[in-house]
Amino acid sequence: MTLHPHYDVVIVGGAIYGSAVAWFLASDPDFDGRILVVERDPTYARAATSLTNSCIRQQFSDPLNVRISQFGAAYIRDFPTQMGLGDTVPHLALQSFGYMYLADTPGFAATLREVQQMQAANGAATRHMTADQIAAAYPFYALDDIIAGNHNTVDEGYFDGGTLFDWWKRGARQKGVTYVADTVVGLDRTADRITHAQLQAHGRIGCNWLVNCAGTRGSTVAAMAGLALPVEPRKRYSYVFKAETPLDRALPLTIDPSGVHVRQDGAYYLAGCPPDDDPPVDPDDFGFDHSLWQDKVWPAIATRIPAFERVRIMNEWVGHYDYNTLDQNAVVGPHPLVSNFVFANGFSGHGLQQSPAIGRGLAEWITQGSYRTLDLSPLGYARVATNTPIIEKAVI
Repeated sequence: MTLHPHYDVVIVGGAIYGSAVAWFLASDPDFDGRILVVERDPTYARAATSLTNSCIRQQFSDPLNVRISQFGAAYIRDFPTQMGLGDTVPHLALQSFGYMYLADTPGFAATLREVQQMQAANGAATRHMTADQIAAAYPFYALDDIIAGNHNTVDEGYFDGGTLFDWWKRGARQKGVTYVADTVVGLDRTADRITHAQLQAHGRIGCNWLVNCAGTRGSTVAAMAGLALPVEPRKRYSYVFKAETPLDRALPLTIDPSGVHVRQDGAYYLAGCPPDDDPPVDPDDFGFDHSLWQDKVWPAIATRIPAFERVRIMNEWVGHYDYNTLDQNAVVGPHPLVSNFVFANGFSGHGLQQSPAIGRGLAEWITQGSYRTLDLSPLGYARVATNTPIIEKAVI
């Protein structure tokens, strides 16, 4: 492939965020520039996009995160119209079994009640429930240690994130975006701007904007510009299993106090968790700890749901979070000193569900110079520079 010597926007990373920004930019009638997406592995085999559990929730403690997910849910429900590419665009089902947060301490129960009130004030359908109310709705739980819970069955659950990604990538290409299989190995910076990206195979490419969508390698790309980004790869484990005695109703995505979560997955169930020892890992380290299921995951889900005492694993994998060590929230938007270096990093497991709103917002910033529909500035880099974290209590 022969590339142009200069692009208006160079996007580093072509998975869900690279393709979201490319799609929203290419679809913006006020943008008429060239876009280059540089992706080191076009199979996306180990991208977080491919290894995600593909969930969406409004149960956050920060109002901006609630609004970001509300837009995401609306976008998913109206996907064919949003894409505007004709009748071949599929509808995306959103399985709204909801998230069920369970509290086993008075303090956590009080926190759940507080965030439920905020979520409801922002239009979410979250319900605060006593243990008796949970037991009446979902009698398969063992709740002897549970005081209260929060649950929302409106626009909260899981969806087909792979199809969302595929159509953004396909649609961006239809609108003239160039995707190239290559690796960015360096950035040229002159004072407050990035002028060129150095590609391993295709050489030096000029740019007006550089967008960092490099996932777990986001801090490496930032360092090429002399910028610090507190993002590192962390392992997260997923298990699909079959229950010998299936539950008699759909299982919400249950957040157990143990740190293990489990939900319905079609005819099967899906559980996941972080390891107890959760250090940063190499971006290429996908080694699997086979003791985690037996020692942590299965005991937790079988204790909470006794019907899961007899199960059989059907599939298992390990993926990576691009984990923001400051506050586990995304870093979004331009660097305050290098104004054309744009971050879309550190989503810490929230990335797929937040991609419609963030993709739209960054396209607005690049095209218009500001956020026009949803102000994403609280997620900006300034809080990294001042070590001022966003306090988000609902992190999984």
